[in-house]
Amino acid sequence: MVKQKNTPSGIVRKILPNLADFNTFWEDEGPFVHALTSQAFPPILMEEEEWIFGSDKVEVLKALMGFKEEKMAFIQAPFNAENTGILRPENLIPWKIKNFPEDWNRLFCEAFVPEGYLTVAVEEQVDGELTKESVEAAFFQLLEKDLEQMGYVLFSPRGKSRSAVIREYLEEWEEDEKDAGMI
Repeated sequence: MVKQKNTPSGIVRKILPNLADFNTFWEDEGPFVHALTSQAFPPILMEEEEWIFGSDKVEVLKALMGFKEEKMAFIQAPFNAENTGILRPENLIPWKIKNFPEDWNRLFCEAFVPEGYLTVAVEEQVDGELTKESVEAAFFQLLEKDLEQMGYVLFSPRGKSRSAVIREYLEEWEEDEKDAGMI
């Protein structure tokens, strides 16, 4: 059975267990600018065979994290660099993500450490002052860079394409289903 959840932000979450379901969905509902799925088993923060589709990359990444549902926010961490009375790792900046996904505490991403504390890599990505908006933008840029090693695949437009470039992935999926005798 194919399940679908539409959200107010234009994000669509859909369980697509096989290539035929994906192709039917893509033809009927798509194409989409961005498509994200898990390549890890079991998937983290997603259902098996789930996809997240949307027109805004940051919104797709926020949907993956459960940003709105978990009431996440970028906040000032309870320490600051000028307070030398509090020990903190050198690689952290005074920002964190409130209600950070617990399942991500064991994953590596250049932008964060467990519990959602942000690293100097985020600060280095910011051009100018560290504001909530600049920290958030830098975080999502770094997150996108590390998604694959975290177990996800994000498809986005390339070149002159206006929708996610997924052809190669679908060809591999078709080969896998042929090898498994599913088609």
